[in-house]
Amino acid sequence: MSLRVLVHVASERSSPYRVPFLQSLVGLMAGGTDDEVKVNFRLEQNQFILSKDQRPGTRDQYQRPEGVPLRRAPFCPMKHLSVTEAASIPLDMTQGGVDVGVAILLQSSNQRLLLTRRAKTLRIFTNVWVPPGGHIEPDETVLEAGLRELKEETGLSLDPEQVQTQTLGLWESVFPAALSRGLPQRHHIVVYVLLKTRKDHEELQEELRPSAVEVSACLWADPGLIRTVLSQEDCNQDSVWVSEVSADGSLTEILVPVSVFRNSAPDHGPDLERISTGTKFALGLWLQDLNPGGRPWNCSQESTK
Repeated sequence: MSLRVLVHVASERSSPYRVPFLQSLVGLMAGGTDDEVKVNFRLEQNQFILSKDQRPGTRDQYQRPEGVPLRRAPFCPMKHLSVTEAASIPLDMTQGGVDVGVAILLQSSNQRLLLTRRAKTLRIFTNVWVPPGGHIEPDETVLEAGLRELKEETGLSLDPEQVQTQTLGLWESVFPAALSRGLPQRHHIVVYVLLKTRKDHEELQEELRPSAVEVSACLWADPGLIRTVLSQEDCNQDSVWVSEVSADGSLTEILVPVSVFRNSAPDHGPDLERISTGTKFALGLWLQDLNPGGRPWNCSQESTK
């Protein structure tokens, strides 16, 4: 089996240990039924280590001293999985751990944020809007992995010395997203990293070279659109322009109804084009970063992921 970066947990009284596939990370760190908890993390010897320890040296350099929020959806399968359901999951899966991914929220100088729609040919969360991102590979830092994924998916190559970097939060992601859609097959923690660049979105748009294998469309979302999507309030625009990616990688401007971005995943049947729940969590944190006095988004509004 190839080397993977997996989630571990450490405390003042214990060395880091690997978290089992079926263990809810939020449940473990919060010690109850809460869906959010403040944690610190560090990436050390290809172990992604979570802790609640706030001493120097126990957290990643891009975190705030008080830690970052780790959140799960209220309908997270790992929260509601029964003993009988857990027993029916294949042994080779239950003996695995929790994988680690990174998602880059790229903010332009004029406060636009890049979102991409996952290609229909991908195995999970197809046709869903997310920030560019993917797995952290062995021996990479979180930032190195994020910049690599950003370049692979969008063609944008950023100098880490030319961006401001901040970890917004961590999301516990499970696929399928709810037990009504099937038993868990994938379990990740996603690190949402905000990158602030000095270029405006039009300059960045000129440099976009999306991979049609992974990305089917791109959108530069402004704070007004994000507030509308998260609040479900009336919007003064019916649709927004997005860049659709052709098979050869060329871009075509099309209009997409704003209602698409307000969709939640149905409990059963085919998925819908939408912004993922984890992404909405991160977008709420982004709005708080822009306006520290703002009210955080409550993902209990979502029916499923």
